[in-house]
Amino acid sequence: MNGGPANSIVESSTLIELLRRRALQQPEHRAYTYLLDGEIEAAHLTYAALDRQARAIAALLQGCSASGERALLLYPSGLEFIAAFFGCLYAGVVAVPLPPPNSAQPQRTLPRLLAITNDARPSMALTTSSIFSKIERLFAQAPELRAMRWLVTDDVTGSPAREWRDPAVSSATLALLQYTSGSTAVPKGVMVSHGNLLHNSAYLTDALELTPDSVSVTWLPAFHDMGLSNGIIQPLYTGGRCFLMPPQSFLQWPVRWLQAISRYQATVSGGPNFAYELCARRITPEQRKTLDLSSWVAAYNGAEPVRADTLKRFAESFAPCGFRPSFSYPCYGLAEATLIVSGGLLRDEPIFCTTGVASLEKNRVVEALEQQQNVRTFVGCGRAQLNTKIVIVHPESLTRCALDEVGEIWVSSPSVAQGYWNRPEDTERTFRAYLADTGEGPFLRTEDLGFLKDGELFVTGRLKDLIIIGGRNLYPHDIELTVEQSHPALRQGCCAAFSVDVADEERLIVTAEVERRYQPADRTPQDGEARSDPKLRPRLDVEAVVRSIRRAVAEEHDVRVDAVVLLRTGRIPKTPSGKVQRRACRAGFLDGTLDRLGEE
Repeated sequence: MNGGPANSIVESSTLIELLRRRALQQPEHRAYTYLLDGEIEAAHLTYAALDRQARAIAALLQGCSASGERALLLYPSGLEFIAAFFGCLYAGVVAVPLPPPNSAQPQRTLPRLLAITNDARPSMALTTSSIFSKIERLFAQAPELRAMRWLVTDDVTGSPAREWRDPAVSSATLALLQYTSGSTAVPKGVMVSHGNLLHNSAYLTDALELTPDSVSVTWLPAFHDMGLSNGIIQPLYTGGRCFLMPPQSFLQWPVRWLQAISRYQATVSGGPNFAYELCARRITPEQRKTLDLSSWVAAYNGAEPVRADTLKRFAESFAPCGFRPSFSYPCYGLAEATLIVSGGLLRDEPIFCTTGVASLEKNRVVEALEQQQNVRTFVGCGRAQLNTKIVIVHPESLTRCALDEVGEIWVSSPSVAQGYWNRPEDTERTFRAYLADTGEGPFLRTEDLGFLKDGELFVTGRLKDLIIIGGRNLYPHDIELTVEQSHPALRQGCCAAFSVDVADEERLIVTAEVERRYQPADRTPQDGEARSDPKLRPRLDVEAVVRSIRRAVAEEHDVRVDAVVLLRTGRIPKTPSGKVQRRACRAGFLDGTLDRLGEE
């Protein structure tokens, strides 16, 4: 049952007030449905059930005098996280959503967890009984975790709910610390208030034309800003229905994401660019015949560079399923702005801008035709809406750029967060920026590069990742795409390009993962033996792969690759949300700690 007709959007000053009103007005509305393995409906949450469980968890937190403290949320994908998150809010506790550590490979996930724990100084940690049993094994090597008080919430019943006391929070009250992915630096805790989250939801509602009849599907991790804001908070704000699936179910079988959209006739769903690329490459023509994507009017694409080729390939591949190019919704946002900064008009097709590479290397935008040589096509990420302002600024002089110049993207919006937790200097520099010539501000410095054309924002890359060789600006993700396409042995989305200083000269370095089936084997298969046997795979021709990489980069970007490092599958450093950590790759290259298959 869906609890009767959906009500209009509820005006609220806090998320507590929002959920309480939903529970009162639509108690039996089925808000969240969890799809086990992306297919089976395993559990549901109505507004009344979520409110009751949140109050029960909050009462226990209040009994521990946790109000005003921070609490780690270490949960797998599922409904338990949603109840725990709102339980923290109901208790006046600042939620710190994080991925659970991998007890089988603690060396890969534990350092980040401990760094964040030492930064946030939480007094509590909430999780499930199964996750806690694994975390207990790490206590010996992580005394910071042992020192916290642990609450296993899948054992909590609704009975303590009547002991809950309203924490009397306001829109300015801190709701969560959203730790940055750490793709370019040590993770920082972005301080996000109730007001930030509600304004962001209002922005998304306007931009995506969401209504109480909207249906969403999400596989994004709940600890990620896009997964939390778009996947969990937004359906509550609009009063729609949400279907959640584990991220792994999508990554292993991309078709399950689109099957869920088709089955439930979802209107809104999305993810980073790689998700659309994965679907276009791995979903077979036979699988496409079973899909109906005609309802999916808001296919948002953000969190990493949006590629024109990916948008075109996806729209062409799934046109027989009812998907139209106008359904693609490129957008731009970041954790420091809660989430969304810019987006287009829902029914417009994506906007593209092609510019010459030579001018781009000098931070100039000179339009060109796609058919010309040495050009690059950018995807428009929409316009600023709902009291949001975007300016493009020279990062050194802090003055506004001309319309045909590339500069740093600065943002002013009620969605801009309060700063970084316990980092006053970083907060002042990043969240309190003013234009040097006019004094206008404060602005958020995004450290992203881009330009505005007729009000449309085009994002060109990350300021700190920019590679400068011979006075030319080279964008690492462009080089990485060239590398990935240079040889079939190289994994998609698993490459890092960066520069190192050698004798006062910047040199280009490329690290790239090799597909598992191409990795070295014990011996070459004999006649009649199966090449699919992992022990019989042919040896990797490192020299041939390196030659392909060097040739492709030289031809496409007119730059020499100083060194190529090939890595085993799964060995390139990535953030929990899947972004390649170029700085960590660079550090591993310099200190020799990368798990190398070969190097030249």
